Amino acid sequence: MFPLKDNIPTDRAAIVTIALIAINIIVYFVLQKGGIFSGPDDAIVVDYGAIPYEFTHPGMECAIAGQGIACEGQEGVSGDAPAQPPFWITAFSSMFMHGSILHLGGNMLFLWIFGNNVEDSMGRARYIAFYLLGGLAAIGAQILVDTDAAIPTIGASGAVAAVLGGYLLLYPRARVVTLIFIIFFFTIVELPALLILGFWFVQQIAFGFYGVANPTGGGGGVAYFAHIGGFAFGLLAIKLFASRSKDYSPPPKYPVY
Repeated sequence: MFPLKDNIPTDRAAIVTIALIAINIIVYFVLQKGGIFSGPDDAIVVDYGAIPYEFTHPGMECAIAGQGIACEGQEGVSGDAPAQPPFWITAFSSMFMHGSILHLGGNMLFLWIFGNNVEDSMGRARYIAFYLLGGLAAIGAQILVDTDAAIPTIGASGAVAAVLGGYLLLYPRARVVTLIFIIFFFTIVELPALLILGFWFVQQIAFGFYGVANPTGGGGGVAYFAHIGGFAFGLLAIKLFASRSKDYSPPPKYPVY
C-alpha cells in the first residue's frame, strides 16, 4: 500500500512541514552529497549518523575502517578515530539524513500527507517540539534494541512515525487515497486512515521482531524499532501537544433522512 493523499483540509498553511521537507532535501543533496542515482558520502553518514555504540560508550568514537566501521574501545581496535561531532548532536543531525533518493522521497511523501494536519492541530512551535521529540524517541528505541551496534541510524522515518501515530489518534476516520500493487497490476482505492496506519505499524512490529529472532535473515538495513519507538511516542504524546482537532467524519455516500 502506497498512500497518495488524505481528504482532510487544513485551516492554516503547513509552513513547518514544508520547511522540514526542504531541510531534508537540502541536507541530502548538499551536505550529504547524495544524488539521484548514487547514495550519500559514507564518511558523512558515519560522522553525523546516530551510532548506538557511541551513545552507550560516551567518549568512544566510530569511523570507517577498511570495508566496515570500527569503534574505539572495541576488542582488537587500536588508535583514535578522527575528530567528529559529539554523539548528542548526531541524535538530531541523523533525523535529517537519508541513505538514498527513494529513502528520502518515501519519508517526505508520508510527512507531507500526514504532517500538515498534525501541524494544524497543534500550531507550529508545538509541532517542531513534537517532531524532534518523536525523532529522539525513535533513536532511543533503536539504541535499546542493540546497544553495541556500530551501524549509523539515519532518516526522518522515526520522527515521521511519531506524526503517523499522532494522526492515527486525531483522525482515525479520515480517508486516504492509496495506490495498491498486486503483482504486475495496481489500483487506486480510498481506505480509512485507521487501516493504512494500523497495518503499517503492525508491519513494523512484525519485521522488527523477526529481525531480532533472525539477525542474519536480511532486514535490509531498516531500523524498524526506530519506527516503533516514534509511532508509540506519537500515540502517547499527541494529546499533550494537540490543542485543536476536527471531529472528522467522511461525508455519507448515500442520502440520510
